[in-house]
Amino acid sequence: MTAIIEYPQAVEDRTLSSLPLRLMLAPAGTSPALVDGAWWPRSRDLTAELPPLMAVLDPLWGRITRVTVNPTFWPVVPRKVQVTGHLVHVGWFKAEQDPHKLLLLSYTTGRWDLLVIPPETGPATAARLMTAAADPLRVLTASGLMREAEFFRIAAEADWDSTRELAWDSEGGQGTAPRTPAPRRPVRLETTPCLGRTGGNP
Repeated sequence: MTAIIEYPQAVEDRTLSSLPLRLMLAPAGTSPALVDGAWWPRSRDLTAELPPLMAVLDPLWGRITRVTVNPTFWPVVPRKVQVTGHLVHVGWFKAEQDPHKLLLLSYTTGRWDLLVIPPETGPATAARLMTAAADPLRVLTASGLMREAEFFRIAAEADWDSTRELAWDSEGGQGTAPRTPAPRRPVRLETTPCLGRTGGNP
């Protein structure tokens, strides 16, 4: 399934259901991986975020009847969420479930795991995470993917800082060690011998 990614914009006058769903799934028929794709919600409100997600997944995977999360990053975990045509039961596991994963169950089909990308993530990092999570050859957990993305983000920022410093130096900025002043030329002192009096009147 192709991801629909919309970069953050002013959305004050639009509801979540009217916005494109930011989701990427592994290709159908591929071998099971540790995650089956990635979801980039716009908030940490499960009551608002789950209905549009279920609207896309139900036709693909069969009716999703239960969802579990780790409550570490979800301030409120409702017991049930009303989606189109049915209720989804919501549960949580703190120790047993990866904090960056959403687990979905369908009684008719099976189980899927999605990486949950934090809503505040930048577009470039989110795109990298979505691509990695939808790759069936990847063997990282949800938290492993997040750590990898953070490594790349920090490395990219370091490279950008180095480039900026080089530009600063080339434009005359003070990015190098202070210059050692040139040695001063010694001053030669001319001395005149003191002529003493030998006696008598001058």
